[in-house]
Amino acid sequence: MPRSLRADARANHERLLEVAARAFAQEGTEASMKAIAAEAGVGIGTLYRRFPTREDLIEATYRNETDRLCASARRLLDEETPRAALRAWMEAFVDYMLTKRGMADALPVILASREGLRLHSRDALRTAVTTLLEAGIAAGQVRRDAAPNDVLMALGGITLISGHEHERALASRLVTLLLDGLTPGHLAGPAATA
Repeated sequence: MPRSLRADARANHERLLEVAARAFAQEGTEASMKAIAAEAGVGIGTLYRRFPTREDLIEATYRNETDRLCASARRLLDEETPRAALRAWMEAFVDYMLTKRGMADALPVILASREGLRLHSRDALRTAVTTLLEAGIAAGQVRRDAAPNDVLMALGGITLISGHEHERALASRLVTLLLDGLTPGHLAGPAATA
């Protein structure tokens, strides 16, 4: 979002992205642009001035949701223990992925056509989870061998499973299992299954 926007224009921009994220999560990318504008309290002209195409709105929503999730890692660490912050972030990651699923039909084309978007998202998520894991390791609340990419892959799997089953509570139960597995004292590697 351009920094030079007036306060009211910036508020409109943020409201549009917040409403679009909800609409895309619930209805997919064919959600009504007119309904998004109305729920955000702006005219359709304002929406199209900010986001000339549906793809522009989807990309901006995806970037915004990614940036919000990643920025929350530091805030959570300021408010919670590292383990509690990691859990809250993992739950937020599941919600983020569910929003992203609502954009699944359009995102592959957008990610392929908008240079750097995929890499930006991947790096931002890896940095956020690394920050949380390092804080947990330093506090003795997370295993030293916890790898950021493994945690992100596990969270992606949790989201796929719970999304397929249409059961958000399942995701929370699986996040608990993942978090328990990241706790020091749990067996690592093949011996854990013996």
